[in-house]
Amino acid sequence: MVMNELVGRIRAEFLEMPGLRLTLTQASRLWGLDEGVCRHVIDVLVRASFLRWTPGGTLARVGE
Repeated sequence: MVMNELVGRIRAEFLEMPGLRLTLTQASRLWGLDEGVCRHVIDVLVRASFLRWTPGGTLARVGE
C-alpha cells in the first residue's frame, strides 16, 4: 500500500510540474526518501513508461 501511495505521489508531482527534471539524488531529497526506496519507486514508473532517464542522467516524463 505504501509503495502505491509513493508512486501516485511522485506521478502527481511530475504531472503538476511539466518539464520537471531531477537526478536521483535531487528526487530523493525532494520527496524525503532514502535513495534506495526512491530508486525503486522510479523504477516502477520507468517500467510503466511514465518516466524515462535522459541522456544527461535526469528523470523526465516520457514524451517531454
